Amino acid sequence: MASRTASKDVITLKGSAAIVSEFFGYAANSILYNRGIYPEESFVKVKKYGLPMLLTQNEEVKSYIASITSQLSEWLDAGKLQRIVLVIMSKATSEVLERWNFSIETDAEVVEKGVIREKSDKEIMREIQAIMRQIASSITYLPCFDEQCVFDVLAYTDTDVAVPFTWIESDAKLIKNPQMVKLHSFDTKIHKVDTMVSYKVDEWDEE
Repeated sequence: MASRTASKDVITLKGSAAIVSEFFGYAANSILYNRGIYPEESFVKVKKYGLPMLLTQNEEVKSYIASITSQLSEWLDAGKLQRIVLVIMSKATSEVLERWNFSIETDAEVVEKGVIREKSDKEIMREIQAIMRQIASSITYLPCFDEQCVFDVLAYTDTDVAVPFTWIESDAKLIKNPQMVKLHSFDTKIHKVDTMVSYKVDEWDEE
């Protein structure tokens, strides 16, 4: 007797947290590469999300991003993470030049009742692809940095979250009167991630 096996693209809270935290790791690498924060030769090309992606080979940066994504996954799994911001600053003056903002909405019912959602991996990957392509093309409209820059990562969590000692309280590192560009979003059906970049505009550029 013939039989048929059917499957569903089930998304769990833990699975969704893993998708979002992994996405941030690749997005951070892409931003650091495309914005020239580290030398081009310090990145290696890999295939991810059906696209060629670049990952830093700088051990210190690799370790830093890995520790961040691990902590983000934990907060996402608890439904406690509201936003992640990658900030680019002048190394000399610490002036904030760019903020890459990833806002996160979490399905409260999934966190509180453990329900599962359904969405195909392919659909999620297509949505992430669109964001990664926008990050790669950001160099066409974002100002060039004419000085050495560094980056930092801010995490906005619920107030009742225990913060590891490796993280410190920070100000929001805002930009005065920034230009903003909204990028695509992606949604696992549990976590929705909205992406936006804001950047400093030189006064003579506004005239």
